[in-house]
Amino acid sequence: MTSKLKAWERPHYAPGGGEPFLFYVIYGNIENSAPLSRQQYRSLGVPSGIKLSSYGPSKHPEVPSSFCQGYLWDEFENQAPNLATQVEGCDQCLILQGTPEEFATLNYLRDTVGLITYLLDQGGCAVYDPLMFRWWSAADWKEHLFVPAAPVPRHHAVILVSDEANSSLKWFHTRGMRKFGRPDISVRHVPLEYEEGIIDLCNRLIEHMAFGHIVPEGQKINMKSLPGGGIIQHGGDLDDPDFNNVHIEVKLNI
Repeated sequence: MTSKLKAWERPHYAPGGGEPFLFYVIYGNIENSAPLSRQQYRSLGVPSGIKLSSYGPSKHPEVPSSFCQGYLWDEFENQAPNLATQVEGCDQCLILQGTPEEFATLNYLRDTVGLITYLLDQGGCAVYDPLMFRWWSAADWKEHLFVPAAPVPRHHAVILVSDEANSSLKWFHTRGMRKFGRPDISVRHVPLEYEEGIIDLCNRLIEHMAFGHIVPEGQKINMKSLPGGGIIQHGGDLDDPDFNNVHIEVKLNI
């Protein structure tokens, strides 16, 4: 049966660089008594090393509501008020988290995407992904993550843009790369004329690292859309609240 599922390969994979970590919260009155169809959902179930736990109302009933607060929740309420109300009314949730035992391929991500899609079809209404600061509706999850039937790394990470003290400059930074066991990306003090080039660079790095590439310390940046002489340096730790991950700092030569 395993061989019949298409593998999600990591063609650039090299050992080292960090271990992937997944964390998803699935809301809804989920009835998962129906068997998981491996072919329909392209999933072998919960990957080895990952744990799927149920919370509320009889087991830690405070957990479901604990994610319904703070800045991200307020943004979710503003953008999808009806779905937020539905989530707020849920007295139970499932949490899928942990480090997969095998990550030389992205099969652990394939299995996870398919499993969560199955849970949504069994009564789930929304998915919270704190690693990339994202609430997913069931429809958006299926459209962007399941329907492509491929890893689509750029859909699992997000490029955020924050203001700098100098209003003419921006800070570009990602979240979500910990799912691949790779560092997130930070580029500070970006002037307007280089914004498109930095977005292109971030997307290239997301793809390369998700598929296993390890960016070496001091890697030079060679792109026509960016000034020459820039380098990449590693920094941070897993407890850094900006990323919940280590990161690479892109130092522009400007």
